[in-house]
Amino acid sequence: MRRMCATVLVLEFVVIGLAVPVAIQIAGIPPAVAGGVWGGLAALALVLSALQRFRWAYFGGWALQAAFVATGFLVPGLAFLGVLFLVLWAAGVLLGRRTDARDAAEARAEARQERPEAGQV
Repeated sequence: MRRMCATVLVLEFVVIGLAVPVAIQIAGIPPAVAGGVWGGLAALALVLSALQRFRWAYFGGWALQAAFVATGFLVPGLAFLGVLFLVLWAAGVLLGRRTDARDAAEARAEARQERPEAGQV
């Protein structure tokens, strides 16, 4: 789950960073505001991608998705991207959990095969 979610966040970092000039040119948002809002969200995405080893970082990822969707009210064109990354984040979490569970089951099965049973040589 960690790798999948971190990948989504890195891609989101790039897209949110590119949203700054879009907000300035298309929506007419002042550069300082656009840089603060979307620059801050981009920086948060990058930091959270590096912190995916901690459980609380997943909750931070959900909060980031909600914030990105909310910025769609300021720049309507970004609403679609916010929803798209929300879906990608949810898919990363769900598929990552399945992958982690499968990997754990395979590791348990492999450990049982390597360890001889009592009475076997």
